[in-house]
Amino acid sequence: METVTIECCPPIIRRPLDETEAAELAALLKAVADPVRLRLLSMIGSTAGGETCVCDLTGAFDLTAPTISHHLKILRQAGLIDGERRGTWVYYRLVPETVHRLGALFTP
Repeated sequence: METVTIECCPPIIRRPLDETEAAELAALLKAVADPVRLRLLSMIGSTAGGETCVCDLTGAFDLTAPTISHHLKILRQAGLIDGERRGTWVYYRLVPETVHRLGALFTP
């Protein structure tokens, strides 16, 4: 039988972050610190099949397509999502490692 060790507290209070970690995590937090980007991330992550066409994202907001593209670009630059062009459309999916890193910051 395997023994599982559960840590007592999330990394943010277990030990101080060094400068590099803090800068990297701050960039991730900044990317999701916008209601539109947080909703986009949620919509992409909760889609059956794990990916979403940009055509399905733009209709959910009262924003122009270029504005949605700007928000997707920020999420992509932060490494939270990745995209693949298929013909006219781009399909987005979460980058699990980056999303997990962000979530693990506050999870014991």
